[in-house]
Formats: sequence, structure tokens, C-alpha cells
Amino acid sequence: MRPDIEQALRLREELTTSVLEGFLRDEVRKVGFERVVFGLSGGIDSALSAYLATRALGREHVHAVLMPYRSSSPSSLADAMEVVRDLDIPHTVVEITGPVDAYFEQMDKLLGEQASPLRRGNRMARERMVTLYDLSAAMNALVVGTSNKTELLLGYGTQFGDMASALNPIGDLYKCQVRQLSAYVGVPQSILKKAPSADLWADQTDEKELGFTYDDADEILYQWVDLRLTPDEIIERGYDASLVRHIVQRVARNQYKRKPPIIAKLSGRTIGIDFRYLRDWGH
Repeated sequence: MRPDIEQALRLREELTTSVLEGFLRDEVRKVGFERVVFGLSGGIDSALSAYLATRALGREHVHAVLMPYRSSSPSSLADAMEVVRDLDIPHTVVEITGPVDAYFEQMDKLLGEQASPLRRGNRMARERMVTLYDLSAAMNALVVGTSNKTELLLGYGTQFGDMASALNPIGDLYKCQVRQLSAYVGVPQSILKKAPSADLWADQTDEKELGFTYDDADEILYQWVDLRLTPDEIIERGYDASLVRHIVQRVARNQYKRKPPIIAKLSGRTIGIDFRYLRDWGH
């Protein structure tokens, strides 16, 4: 790589990291908190959030929670522990197998059928978030999110599960940008090189489940969302027409996951609709 390009990339990574660290400090402290808590899965997204939070707030103000299920890959827990050791941050391991299995043992009998992998995966994701929010109350800490922009746009996550948080430092970074910034802040190589996976069942990978690669999705999403090209204009650039339309349709179909609960409007001032101006907060 040419030295000038390499220097420009490094400056961009440095600036991006600085902005996200400032975001974490400001958003945590302006609402009266000093600490954050987050789930640490052993994947790249939660690892990046861990590094950013630790850099922003200091190791004594962050707490990682590792929440394995019995079918989780042992390597995921090992990778999460490598992050804990590298950052020297406090952590808690909470095994979620008991509550998840107890729930489905009861529901399978009531419904007369075994739960699908999707239902089990959603339950695991929500069990983890329930755990995080309970610990956030116990520790007087805000929950930091770990969903990236690609996942949020595609709806590749569980509503009120892994998509929930009080604040999210990486939600405006595409997956490829998460990889770049993770390498810059020092995320371990074992995490940088592994295939992305929610680790909800054996041999599950994100790209296998989605049916396309994150790189392909990022290219199409960037042109459609950020450059505001139409799907037809993207297709004219040589991208597969069926993939472009599939991704665009998926983003539209999952818009409900990116919005707070919709409140039926009856009064003159409705939360989330017209009770949201600066003057409402005394500014």
C-alpha cells in the first residue's frame, strides 16, 4: 500500500476511534452514570465495543458478561476470555442453559411440538439481554450495544435481544468497518480471523444463514443508504439484480426492528411523535 494512503487510513481510524470514545464518555456521564456493562460473545462486534468502552471510560468502569449456552462453541468462550485478559477488565460468566432449557421444556409440552432453532435462538438472545439489564441495575451501569450497521439494516438480530441497548458505539459502522477498526484498536487475531457467528446453535455462521457475504451486503448497502443510489442504479454498476433487490426488501421488511414501539396517537402531544423537541427538555 502506498505510504500516503496508509497514513490517510490510519488518521481516519484514529479519528473514528476518538469520536466513538467521546460518544461513550458523553452519553454515559450526561445521564448520571459512570459505568457500563456489555455482553462479550467472543465475536468481533462485542470485542470492538469492549475495547472502545475500556479506552473511553477506563477498565474500572466497564464490566463484561460472558453468557454461554450448552451448545456454544468452546472457542467462543476462549476468545471472550482473551479479550478480558488483554484489557484486564472485570467480568462475570453467567451460564444461560438452565433458564433457557427450563422454559422450552415447559413450552414444548404446552404447544405439543419442539421449538424451532429460530425460536430457541431468539430466546437465548433475549435471555442474555435480560441478564445484562438485571446486572445493569445491580451495578448501576448502562448497557452498551454490540450490533453493527449491516446487522441493524438487515434486521439480522433479535428485537429486544441482542439489538437492545442503552447506547451503541458501533451501530453506524458497516461490518467491513468493524473489521478495520478492530484491527486498529488491537482486537486479538483469533477473533479478527474467525467466521462471524451468533453462536446460537452448532456450526451456525452469519453468512451461511443470510445467504450472502457481509462484503457483498456492505457494498450494496453503502451505495443505497449512504450514496442514495436507487436499486436500479446499483444494478447498472454490475451488481447481481436478485441480490440487490433481496437486500433492499430485507431492509424495508425489518424497519420495525429499528423503531421504538409505535404508540397510537390520541392526544395533542404523543411520546415519540411530537414530544421530542429540545424545548421539551428545557433548552
